Amino acid sequence: MTLSPPPPTTAPRTRPVLLDPAFLRLWTGTTASGLATWALPFVLGLAVLQRDLTAAGLGLALAARTAGFLGAVAVGGVLADRHARRTVVLWSALAAAAAAPLLAAGLGRSLALMALAALLAGAGQGACRPAFQALTAETVDAGRRQQANAAMTLSVRVSTLLGPSLAALLAAVLDVRTLILGIGVLWLVAALVPGRGAPAAEGAGVDEGTGAAEGAVRQRTSFRREFLDGVREARRHPWFVAGLGALTAVIATGYSVTAVALPLISRDRYGSEVVLASATTAYTVGALGGALVIARWRPRSPGWAALAGLALYALVPLALMLPVHPLVVVAACAVAGAGVELFNVPWFTATQREVAPDKLARVSSLDFLLSYGLAPLGLGLIAPAIDLFGVAPVLLVCALTCLLGPAAAAVTPTTRRFSRAEVSRESERGRAHPKEQ
Repeated sequence: MTLSPPPPTTAPRTRPVLLDPAFLRLWTGTTASGLATWALPFVLGLAVLQRDLTAAGLGLALAARTAGFLGAVAVGGVLADRHARRTVVLWSALAAAAAAPLLAAGLGRSLALMALAALLAGAGQGACRPAFQALTAETVDAGRRQQANAAMTLSVRVSTLLGPSLAALLAAVLDVRTLILGIGVLWLVAALVPGRGAPAAEGAGVDEGTGAAEGAVRQRTSFRREFLDGVREARRHPWFVAGLGALTAVIATGYSVTAVALPLISRDRYGSEVVLASATTAYTVGALGGALVIARWRPRSPGWAALAGLALYALVPLALMLPVHPLVVVAACAVAGAGVELFNVPWFTATQREVAPDKLARVSSLDFLLSYGLAPLGLGLIAPAIDLFGVAPVLLVCALTCLLGPAAAAVTPTTRRFSRAEVSRESERGRAHPKEQ
């Protein structure tokens, strides 16, 4: 009697992430929060045009929202690791939704009430960011997370285009107070639509012996100690520390160039706002293209490829520094937008893969806190620096920072693949083939 070989088995086909109902609910909630986030400054700007709000009042409201975001993002990371991530998304988005009627009530009547409401809106926005990041890891399996993160970043880029555009269209038929209440409805969608994720496998991303006992029984400690635990977890990953330093440097300098220097040069050199509008649109279109590419592309050295993409932002200050045709500036912004997404998607995916699941939200909050928290410093310094040193020297410094920051990160161990396993492989190779004495 002969035994016939078993029939060949084929691996089950993985359902595309965009056909997964659980992810679609999460994506819808994230998109709604993005639309609300990007629409609010534009709607408040309309209030200034209609003389319901002064320019000083607009600045105070936006500053209060930024302060609320920065204050809540760290707390939100601790809460999202302490409690169910879905619960944190619910309550933080509900807080942002509750701020909308307060903003509408204070408009034209009480600047103090508006500032308080903007603070609450920023706090809700900041608290939900790390929770959404951790909830993505719970909702999507590891093999599809790069595709999921690409879809999330597409949502962000579409929101930057549609948020102000939809607000402008609706402003033709609705007053500002109604638009603000509509922003509150978007936050209600963000609060209520996402589902509950499946808890990540205990101990994933943790060195053996490091987090097993901690994952089994987690003692409740102070916010400060839990946040510092997240900092220590981040420091366990050299690629994360180096990459975050590069990202912070690029945002503080590169984003300041596009926010401050680009409008000035568009006006003074090219004599038109068309260059500014075209460059800003090209940046978003480039980012959309970059997200589509990285959804499928799997480079052999994802960390180096991501940092190279981040370094492409140097093209923007270089193009603005030289007397080039306006189309060169527009093209530079498009390439920079694509490069940022070539960095963002592998960066988020690696963080979700490598960081201990019970500390993922805290590490994500540290990411947002430093990269975006220091951006106002660059925005505040670039205009005085231009007045003191001139446009060209400041742009050159910004270009060099955008280049050298990612380059310095690339030489840090473990950044080639955004993984500590890289060091483990090198150590095993060294033990297997010891050098001759």
